[in-house]
Amino acid sequence: MATIEDTYAEAFDGLYCRISITARDEKRLKRAAYGCTALPMVVIGRTEGGVEKWLNSKQTLDRRLGAIVQFWGAIDESKPFEVSLKKFVKEVSYRIRQEILVEPTTCVFNALDSEKKFDVMESVGHCGDGYEWETENYGRQVINIPIMMPDFRIERHLGYGIGVSGGNLWLMCKDEDSALRAGDKALEAIHGVEGVITPFDICAAGSKPETRYPEIGPTTNHPYCPSLRGKIPDSKVPDNVNSIPEIVINGLSLDAVKEAMKAAIYAVKDTKGVAKISAGNYDGKLGKHKIYLRELL
Repeated sequence: MATIEDTYAEAFDGLYCRISITARDEKRLKRAAYGCTALPMVVIGRTEGGVEKWLNSKQTLDRRLGAIVQFWGAIDESKPFEVSLKKFVKEVSYRIRQEILVEPTTCVFNALDSEKKFDVMESVGHCGDGYEWETENYGRQVINIPIMMPDFRIERHLGYGIGVSGGNLWLMCKDEDSALRAGDKALEAIHGVEGVITPFDICAAGSKPETRYPEIGPTTNHPYCPSLRGKIPDSKVPDNVNSIPEIVINGLSLDAVKEAMKAAIYAVKDTKGVAKISAGNYDGKLGKHKIYLRELL
């Protein structure tokens, strides 16, 4: 059984929205869902995303195959909230316009029960160059955007909220094989929890706030790089560990993130080759939420 380190994951509040993508078939749906969530970049002020779950034709408004995806954005607490929200809406519009809209047969619906909503007419609807029109479909206010195959439909108002991002686990493993095996088990357990995503899935690169090269953003968390053990004085990699995958978790609530972390720990703690389960934190410098691993057991 793996040792559960007496430490905590440091998480922080983030802006999120939750949408449903539907499409004619699985191929088009997966391209749209994976494409629009493919670039996790919230740590440098952009957005990140992930697929929460897949839907069958009985679970969607238009009775086609679907997926629930989440987009996340950073909150700049040094500025009015409206500044962060405006930037978030703009970033979300990029992902919808550049990946979902261009994928044949796709539609987008709101999938978050929230009184807080933003209007996508200006940021997405006007892709119709003024020829777009509105209808009521399935009890929703929908923008119809004329494109060449021939139309894209998106619900006009998408809900948003403030959730918790950056929950994480570090799986300290004997080798690459055990790291991938444990990572896959962790992801399977996490994806069974409602309302969470893993934007990086099995992440091979943990980062740290301080860096010698601020122009490129966060750099490698060098004390936890196995190849630097024995080469640097501040290595924290145990002798029997040669691979440390990180699993990052964002969720609609702190409880959802905790539930997902707990599910992952129980899924991997007895996996052969997992020596220790730990987490990334930065002495409280990154986020206000501290999720202690041993309290999850």
